[in-house]
Amino acid sequence: MTTIAVLGLGEAGSRIAADLAAAGATVQGFDPAREHLDGVRMKGSDLEACRDADVVLSLTTAHEARAALDNALPGCRPGTLWADLNTSAPTLKEALRDAAGNTVSVVDVALMAPVPGRGLRTPMTASGPKAHDLAAVLTPYGAVIDVIDGPVGAAATRKLLRSVFYKGMSAAVTEALAAARQAGLEDWLAADIRAELTRSDDRTLDRIVEGSRLHAARREDEMAAAAKLLHSLGVPARVARASRDWLADLRQNPEA
Repeated sequence: MTTIAVLGLGEAGSRIAADLAAAGATVQGFDPAREHLDGVRMKGSDLEACRDADVVLSLTTAHEARAALDNALPGCRPGTLWADLNTSAPTLKEALRDAAGNTVSVVDVALMAPVPGRGLRTPMTASGPKAHDLAAVLTPYGAVIDVIDGPVGAAATRKLLRSVFYKGMSAAVTEALAAARQAGLEDWLAADIRAELTRSDDRTLDRIVEGSRLHAARREDEMAAAAKLLHSLGVPARVARASRDWLADLRQNPEA
């Protein structure tokens, strides 16, 4: 039976740990803010949770990822697979790999969708020399892992590139709706955004990119006006101003 340590039992870690336990894995967990989780053998520290584990899943937060590794290493057996599932820059994943030395094998894992509602079946992308080994251990329990060629850090790179789009779009929608609320037009704008998203097809991306380059000057002025409108409505125009500045750069260098 595989023993899996899960460090960090928050929103993501608790669901993944519970699914692993329900699927038959021996799960040892540690989270300083949690004392109990059904099916999980709770431990008193990172070190204790990782003792005798075949695989460690680190879901602490990027800020705490290095400390978790440092604290746990004395309890890890040589050859243990250390999967870092925290969203962070590739440089942090590389730093974890270097800090691990020959004690554990670090695998870079990126969660490619929200964990609530999916748990262990959340799509994951993994990279690094031992990524296939990690997939071989977790897939039988129900994990969905796409192993890609590349070193530790390659999965994080893909995750963050997607984040620029998804989180940037979320910020733009939220800012626009906040301004529309102030103008008494929130319902209208929400319906218009839904309609635009519904109409998207495989040509939408090309239209966005080509249109931005072709009409950068006009759209720069448009977003400058939008930023002024938001200011008059009392809404910080963070995304609108950033869009204006990005279009200004694109106008000067269309091939960027």
